[in-house]
Amino acid sequence: MAESLGSKGGESNMTASKLNAGDWVIYRKQKISKSPGPRAKEVRASSGGETYQYMVDKFWVVEEVQHDGLKLRTRRGKRNTISLDDPRLRIPSWWERLLYRGRFQEVENDKET
Repeated sequence: MAESLGSKGGESNMTASKLNAGDWVIYRKQKISKSPGPRAKEVRASSGGETYQYMVDKFWVVEEVQHDGLKLRTRRGKRNTISLDDPRLRIPSWWERLLYRGRFQEVENDKET
């Protein structure tokens, strides 16, 4: 199982010292749209039934480790700062690193500023 950055009880079991710039992380991002894509997980229809709420795994690279969070780089070069205790942030397991290696390498190769 992948190591979680935050425990279920809300207490952080991960410190910034366990991550370095260049490390790979997976962030499960919440999205809303009329048509979820093939990678959508936990899909739920809205009360009106016109849109769907779902989660998508994002494959990001640590750009900077800060005392209270991580500055992460996306595939398209965007930067996001995520708290270390965010339960949607995790370190990929060894098999996820192998399976999704190409996605992480896309992020590493696209270093827009």
